[in-house]
Amino acid sequence: MASEKVEVVVVGGGQAGLAMSEHLSAKGVSHLVLERARIAERWRSGRWDSLVANGPAWHDRFPTMEFANAGPDDFVGKEQVADYFVDFAKQIHAPIRCGVEVTSVVRLQGKNAFQIDTTEGTIEATSVVAATGPFQKPVIPPVIPAEAPVQQIHSNEYRNPDQLAEGAVLVVGAGSSGVQIADELQQAGRKVYLSVGPHDRPPRSYRGRDFVWWLGVLGLWDLAAMEPGKEHVTIAVSGAEGGKTVDFRKLAHQGMTLVGMTAGYEEGVVTFADDLAINLKSGDENLQSIFDAADAYVERTGIDLPQEPEARMQTLDPACVTDPVRALDLAAAGITTILWATGYVQDYSWIKADVCDDKGKPKHQRGVSTEPGIYFLGLPWQSRRGSSFIWGVWHDAKYVADQIEIQRSYQQYPG
Repeated sequence: MASEKVEVVVVGGGQAGLAMSEHLSAKGVSHLVLERARIAERWRSGRWDSLVANGPAWHDRFPTMEFANAGPDDFVGKEQVADYFVDFAKQIHAPIRCGVEVTSVVRLQGKNAFQIDTTEGTIEATSVVAATGPFQKPVIPPVIPAEAPVQQIHSNEYRNPDQLAEGAVLVVGAGSSGVQIADELQQAGRKVYLSVGPHDRPPRSYRGRDFVWWLGVLGLWDLAAMEPGKEHVTIAVSGAEGGKTVDFRKLAHQGMTLVGMTAGYEEGVVTFADDLAINLKSGDENLQSIFDAADAYVERTGIDLPQEPEARMQTLDPACVTDPVRALDLAAAGITTILWATGYVQDYSWIKADVCDDKGKPKHQRGVSTEPGIYFLGLPWQSRRGSSFIWGVWHDAKYVADQIEIQRSYQQYPG
């Protein structure tokens, strides 16, 4: 028997859950936000020490609150980002309960409601919003056996170079996390090998504007779907050191060894695909396409932004690109750690309903589940390219709140 009733339960107290709470409160919808740890816990304990936001403070925020003690073009640190969400929760008077984990959601037989079982009791709600975000279960591909004589950790466990055993490091994955961690390790004096897969490589800035501005005015944040064939393409971008364009070749000239995608392992030897040059070329094409689109925008609109021809200059190929390493004996190379920056999968097993496909991905339309009364928020590409970003999830939350209100009005119709 449920001891408490509320219209909506929001599961997750990060950026998605708090955005949802703001919009539900604005509509007068009673709700609870349940967070199993602290507000924005992933920012505090699921990231490395030196992480900063990948976008400037003027852009990577909710529209209704600015960052305190940060300039508009600053890339704020992870703790400041977490503090921002704590302050936001206070600003909107979010009905949030921390330290409460949701263990299951089950539709009540014969009722337009769900039973939400938690570590603090049972709640009955008409609707449930799964706002647990995209970073739920770290993924380490089954390439190198766990018993191999080398430390293996996922990027969510990495904190700083001193945490790792002495020796060289193989970083697998060249998205934002992989390239930033590899760069940090190299600057700390480590020998680093970086396994580079398919990626997009936007400029940090161009003609005096950050790339988030360019994606905005060019309408690229609002793309409704990922380009076919790029489902597994990551974005190599960094806000570290005040923000800089990722240049894999430059990192290689500074001592890093680039290799292709990690393909196999046998008796202490890791093998790599022969795709390094192809992956770098694809990233270069993405970079140049943004330059081209930006230049065309300036010409079309007449906006006064200085030309930047040096931005198009490409660093010469280093030896590891012209003569790629296809196999690496870990012991001979002195590699003591393999760091997997290979992303996450989502886990909605706690929702006891047919809400996911056979790959575990939610079945939904802009966050509205195929199961009436269940909603999702914080998914990559939930409605657009910007959906998993701080500002993007805020707009998705508004849409989901609108849908909840629409269903609420139908249910309240007296007949």
